[in-house]
Amino acid sequence: MTNQTKLSSAALLVAVSFIGSSAIPFISIASVSAQTTFNDVPTNYWAQTFIQELAARDIIKGFPGGEFRPNDPVTRAQFAAMLSKAMNKPATRGSVTFVDVDSNYWAASAIQKSYTTGFMSGYPGNVFSPTQNIPRVQILVSLANGLNYAPSQAPETILQTYSDASSIPNYARNSVAAATENRMVVNYPNVQFLNPNQTATRAEVAAFIYQALVRSGQANAISSAYIVGQTTPPVSNQVRIPAGNTIAVQYAKDKILLGPDEKPVPLSLTVSQNIANSQGVILIPSGTQVVGELRTVSGGAQFFASELVFANGQRIAINATSKVVTKTEKVEKGLSVGKIVQNAALGAAAAAAISAVTGDRAIATEEILGGVGIGTLLGLFIGRDSVTLASVNPNTDLAVTLNSDLLLTPRF
Repeated sequence: MTNQTKLSSAALLVAVSFIGSSAIPFISIASVSAQTTFNDVPTNYWAQTFIQELAARDIIKGFPGGEFRPNDPVTRAQFAAMLSKAMNKPATRGSVTFVDVDSNYWAASAIQKSYTTGFMSGYPGNVFSPTQNIPRVQILVSLANGLNYAPSQAPETILQTYSDASSIPNYARNSVAAATENRMVVNYPNVQFLNPNQTATRAEVAAFIYQALVRSGQANAISSAYIVGQTTPPVSNQVRIPAGNTIAVQYAKDKILLGPDEKPVPLSLTVSQNIANSQGVILIPSGTQVVGELRTVSGGAQFFASELVFANGQRIAINATSKVVTKTEKVEKGLSVGKIVQNAALGAAAAAAISAVTGDRAIATEEILGGVGIGTLLGLFIGRDSVTLASVNPNTDLAVTLNSDLLLTPRF
């Protein structure tokens, strides 16, 4: 199969991008000084070195307030922007006009460059889908094809290293084998699990890109237990909690209300009961914090967990989500605000909606998650006689299920 054929193999070879928020680009076009440390990327974070090295090269950027948001999803446009800064490669084919990428779109030039250099392709009908989140497997396909890597032996032989090799799509097996052989794959928390169809995070894409730079001679190799094929000392006494396991949680309030189009609400829950292995060794003690965001999604609200914070200060990344909560609560003119917000926490949009509909402007700031002011949102609801809010009981609705394996060292 030629490289051109690989690059155009239907909508399966996707272009990817790198940003955690649609509002603020993760890649900056120019920067006076590169920030290399972030307040949500501690020194013991599994991808800290990958992130720091790329930040030092001014390839990646964080967000206002010093955050990197390592567990946010990655979009196609964002990855194109990162490739534009990271990969120095001449064009291998002519440009194309994507019907969903305006000429003044923030990543338009980066998208064109990613296409002409062979890293990315669009979907049938010249559709690029710049805001689409991307799975890990498609990032590896993009990098392997863009760098013209091919496996030196049978792909199935190489892919035996993965316990979940059967879930790698057929179109991607050759490219993933090439990426694996060239040590571009980084699997956290378990090096044997590729999780190919899982949405890629900002930290994961940083690791993949850095390894591609290492392989192409543009960066020095670093030591990590999670690089597939790199010989590293085994991590002793670690245990794996497999994907699919559920962690019960609790919260100080009886309910959480979210308004229409509520922006992601920062939320910290606590583990409600000890999680132990079959020998009774406690892996996650009750009281451990589960940090993440409560988001409005299609059909309701859902909690996305990103980190466990133990009592001793240890932080471990986690990829877990709650079920989608579909319960609602209708707020109408004339209702008592006190009754609505009794022992409740509110998103900013919910607080603004309640205040505007009921006419009561005295909602306490301590009831609003994240401490966000509601003044700028009031205008969206002024004049309405009613509004429907998403209603979540955190103690029964927000138990989280692991989307990928969690690797822990028992210390309790």
